[in-house]
Amino acid sequence: MKIEVSQYFAMKLACETDCADVYQSMLTGQQDFVLIDVRSNEAYAKSHALGAVNIPTLQISELTMAQYSKAMPIVVYCWGPGCNGATKAAYKLAQMGYQVKEMVGGIHYWEDFERYPVNRRVSQAQN
Repeated sequence: MKIEVSQYFAMKLACETDCADVYQSMLTGQQDFVLIDVRSNEAYAKSHALGAVNIPTLQISELTMAQYSKAMPIVVYCWGPGCNGATKAAYKLAQMGYQVKEMVGGIHYWEDFERYPVNRRVSQAQN
């Protein structure tokens, strides 16, 4: 089966977003999605994108997602390009019937490259 190049990119855009698009939606007040950090609770506590909630990939279930409408789009992210936790989470959520996109670049691009705001835990040593 041959896929036209435009179809490939349309499918890719249907499944992915990036840090800039997510942040722009936040800035304009047009955030129509739930942003979920799928890393561990410990990693989330250290630093996470402003407005993100934490549901680690292995904890995603009908029960943990019950508070979210399947009509509300979900954007998931993990550490970054070297991690497939967001891909696994997106797959799981899609199987459950959620509209989901993966934020490419993850928290690594969000925080280290784009310098977008994060919630960060201050360690005891810094006090």
